[in-house]
Amino acid sequence: MMDNSAHLSFWGMHLLWWVVWLVLLYWIFAVPYNIPGQRSKKDTPLDILKKRFAQGEINKEEFLEKKKLLEE
Repeated sequence: MMDNSAHLSFWGMHLLWWVVWLVLLYWIFAVPYNIPGQRSKKDTPLDILKKRFAQGEINKEEFLEKKKLLEE
């Protein structure tokens, strides 16, 4: 008669590795970008324009003109 305990332990370990890989893939691809030490989100051109306006590098007319160009 064949012992099924070896067969079951194989599938148990196999299942454990699938869980480890799935958790690892989730952590790599689905973790939000704004966590310190993680990848940082790139600013869009409109975000950069807003920052320049907020810092006073460009005036309101320049901001509105460049914003209009970006939205076209």
